[in-house]
Amino acid sequence: MRFVATTGPSPMAGTLPSGVEDYDGLVLLGGGPYGLVSGHILPSISPELKITKGFLDAGVPVLGFELGSVILSVAAGGGALEQDLRFTMEDAIATQKGQELLGLPERFPLSCYLRDMPKPPANSEILASNAAGDPLAFSIGETNFGFVGHPGAKRGMMEDLIMEFVESPDDPHDTLVRLGAGQAEIAENLTGLMVALSRQMGLFEASE
Repeated sequence: MRFVATTGPSPMAGTLPSGVEDYDGLVLLGGGPYGLVSGHILPSISPELKITKGFLDAGVPVLGFELGSVILSVAAGGGALEQDLRFTMEDAIATQKGQELLGLPERFPLSCYLRDMPKPPANSEILASNAAGDPLAFSIGETNFGFVGHPGAKRGMMEDLIMEFVESPDDPHDTLVRLGAGQAEIAENLTGLMVALSRQMGLFEASE
């Protein structure tokens, strides 16, 4: 399922929301080896961009992980940059804004499995980047967030993803080992991040 957009008893797996009514937010998940501007293009990209823009225009929060962050960037008026399919463990460096807005640690591990790269729009705020200055987390307004990686990634999840598709990144073994070694730190950071995201996106109020 690529979408989590309902507060009802059961989201409709694999189904695009037809509108923003009755939804508290939209979560755009990763796309495995699919890309937005290179490689095998995500087959559902046109409707995904349309519904994401609809949520943004309506002021309903959007959260994107991995390829979802690229979709969010484009739908918000930014862009996408070509990059090969990759699986990396990034040493993310939080900006002051990221620390203030989401309580991000000064440095934290982030597992990234995706093709292409977001080019966040001019009105975005970079919340974390790698040592090369590439954005790893960004906000658009106060309620929309993109993460180039998966903040709660587990080794087993990535192993399943690698085996699921014919196309996979070259030599993933070393990255899987690093991901396994970083699980305790990832788990320690995850709860605080998700609480901060839920609060910032207004989801606590929506569930009351």
